[in-house]
Amino acid sequence: MVNLVQNFRFSAWLGTAILGSSLLASCAKDSITPNDPRPASPISSASKVAGQAVAGKYIVVLKDGSDALDDIAANEAEITEARYAERGEKVRGVAQGLLRQRGLRAEKVGRTYSQVLRGFAADLTAAEAADLAQDARVDYVEPDQVMTIEQTTTTTTTTASTQTIPYGIKRVGTASGVGKTVWILDTGVELTHPDLTVDRTRSRTFYPLGADATSANDLNGHGTHVAGTIAAKNNTLGVVGVAAGATIVAVKVMDATGSSSSSVVIAGLDYVAATAKAGDVVNMSISGGTSLSLDAAVVRAANKGILFAVSAGNDAKSATLHSPSRVNHANVFTVTAMNNLDTWASFSCFGNPTVDYCMPGVAVNSTYKGGGYALMSGTSMAAPHMAGVLLLRGKAFTRSGTVKSDPDGTADAIAHL
Repeated sequence: MVNLVQNFRFSAWLGTAILGSSLLASCAKDSITPNDPRPASPISSASKVAGQAVAGKYIVVLKDGSDALDDIAANEAEITEARYAERGEKVRGVAQGLLRQRGLRAEKVGRTYSQVLRGFAADLTAAEAADLAQDARVDYVEPDQVMTIEQTTTTTTTTASTQTIPYGIKRVGTASGVGKTVWILDTGVELTHPDLTVDRTRSRTFYPLGADATSANDLNGHGTHVAGTIAAKNNTLGVVGVAAGATIVAVKVMDATGSSSSSVVIAGLDYVAATAKAGDVVNMSISGGTSLSLDAAVVRAANKGILFAVSAGNDAKSATLHSPSRVNHANVFTVTAMNNLDTWASFSCFGNPTVDYCMPGVAVNSTYKGGGYALMSGTSMAAPHMAGVLLLRGKAFTRSGTVKSDPDGTADAIAHL
């Protein structure tokens, strides 16, 4: 992985981000209310290419230690709903004042971030973004970018009248996860799936448009599939997960097509950082290009003791080309994919020390929308196997061999309970 340096200035990448091509490549009410779940203006659905800059949209990261933000402590152990809302509004006030002082309209401010970043999303021109980055209170500005799920194959739906144990679960192991909590940043999770225990109270949607803006329920199927590999119940139905029966919190940051943007994903991370506890696990089977702000958000959340399972990516290139898979942190585990013979999946990204472990990710059987089940492939399917292990064992799990035919020449270890 690459070491993350958080204090980047806009000028360091201005030539590639603005003057040239972009530097970027690939519910029910609960205790914390999301801070303004809408962007400054709707996200265009015209582009679904992971890592492509979203035209006219930027993420502005403010410097820590700014007088107006001194009392916002990202690593505070617990936060009340009122305190979270107060922080968000304080950042909004600073953001709007900043824009006014630069001769810009305050309504250009969209989402604000107070936990994993001190910053905000905004609708800006390239020239406005460049000007804003010169302000002494601004750490850096970068374009918002398209994010996508990490699935490689067409979904094959299945039926299940009795419970089966998928090959990946047999390979990794399974035990009761009852009482433990996993947060799934994805397309949502089917809230009423009979084989899943979903905490509907804490589940949230952050996607701003259409039916996806009304509920954390999964309209795609991807997030539900991820959830089942982690936590499907050990009953007489369907499949069983690694941490069977664990509590699932759906954090919808992707739409029904499996697409979104980094500003939406960061909003989901901001919520998780405000609500989750140390020892909880976050699964992120999503990817884009490289993003300083997204990487920083994951690091800030991981600093709180939250553990992350992250998909490596599916373009068979270095995982360092993608965020958040390139993040280097003791609590962040980037996961590649293998098949049922412990052999490397040809689509999987690779690269040591970027990658931490390899897990089953080919033709994985798990839960799906509509109360059903499905076979899917991708590093999206590998990461939740790791999430289940982290949920049950923390970082005190074992290794069980290495993957065969790793293209970078250093075989990734396979995690096991």
